[in-house]
Amino acid sequence: MNETKAHLQRYLQDGRDALLWKLDGLSEYDVRRPMTATGTNLLGLVKHVAACESAYFGATFGRPFDGPAWLTEEYEDNADMWATPDETRADIVGLYKAVTAHSDVTIATNDLDTLGRVPHWSPDRAETSLHRVLVHMIVDTQRHAGHADILRETIDGAVGLQVDRDNMPGGDPDWWRDYRDRLEHAAREADARARRAG
Repeated sequence: MNETKAHLQRYLQDGRDALLWKLDGLSEYDVRRPMTATGTNLLGLVKHVAACESAYFGATFGRPFDGPAWLTEEYEDNADMWATPDETRADIVGLYKAVTAHSDVTIATNDLDTLGRVPHWSPDRAETSLHRVLVHMIVDTQRHAGHADILRETIDGAVGLQVDRDNMPGGDPDWWRDYRDRLEHAAREADARARRAG
């Protein structure tokens, strides 16, 4: 594997790992509960990224992924953004791992300039390279890993970039409380100044 492809795949894998890590230690309710007005939830993010990868590294390069009907057929809006009561956490995580293994074969057996076709992209850019699809999926996966990070912090306060490297300052709970209070004070002061000036 060439160096550029290896770097891209590492960034993709970092995002994949972060998404799955955010599920660790939570109840079935907590991984599924809608945390925003649009229903964003942790297990739904994993299911959604599995759906995206299955298409982008599957059918795009002539290697369709053989998965559940909701992956390949018409389905209701946002069906990939939440898990039904009949879909277990193990089902969704297992599906994601199977999809990523399938994707990794596509990545390993093609050059970065290999062309594929993304049917739902506009005709002027539907034909695209593996390189572009890799960048697209890195951005999408890391974006959703960021969503998952915020959701997890909201659920139980757990934060961090990776299991073995959280990338956070080493403050204790009192330090974090003081830090947050400073930010709250700064936000209120800035708002008050803007109101006086306006």
